[in-house]
Amino acid sequence: MKITWHGQSCFEIEHEGRRLIIDPFLSGNPLAKKSPEDVEVDYILLTHGHNDHVGDALPIAKRTGATVIAPNELAVYMGWQGAKNHPMHIGGSHQFDFGRVKLTQAFHGSGYQPDGKEEFLYMGMPAGLLLTLGGTTLYHAGDTSLFGDMKLIGELEDVELAMLPIGDNFTMGPDDALLAAQWVGAKQVIPMHYNTFPLIEQDAHAFVEKLEEKGIQGHVLESGESLIL
Repeated sequence: MKITWHGQSCFEIEHEGRRLIIDPFLSGNPLAKKSPEDVEVDYILLTHGHNDHVGDALPIAKRTGATVIAPNELAVYMGWQGAKNHPMHIGGSHQFDFGRVKLTQAFHGSGYQPDGKEEFLYMGMPAGLLLTLGGTTLYHAGDTSLFGDMKLIGELEDVELAMLPIGDNFTMGPDDALLAAQWVGAKQVIPMHYNTFPLIEQDAHAFVEKLEEKGIQGHVLESGESLIL
């Protein structure tokens, strides 16, 4: 399994001939080195409706024919715009041809701002993603605060790798993300949602040092860099 980070919360995953992308914020992302036109995927997974997570999902979906998997309101909206979609909701799971997806809670917002308009469109509740590909479970927390039911995720799931926001201000900061990593029982962690903009600048290497003090393997990826599981 190959996992590539493109900055912010965008990850591309290749597994047994299937390709997924999560929260494809590429255009307008100062960290992204890949353009939307270069993305070739079978599925697009969205955690919530903020523009820096929906990103380029629609043009990628229309060009590639990829299916958008997202919380119900967001998935339906993408369908109205012409994308193939599969709506889900928190607590629900579904077995796809690439593996199992289950949506978890995430404490955040989910409003989409159409280009040039001073308004937000309601996109339902934000979510995290539990992806089980083969025998490996990944947890992409989405944008979220620390919350107690992360302990329940750790009890119910065998999380090999967690992708956790550390940027603070809009999401968990490093200290809360350290607790989150322990609560979900992650064996490995990739920090995300940091350093895209000045307001969320963080020292990811310092975060990883704290993870390793707790016996958790951390990986600081540069944009475009991959981890092989």
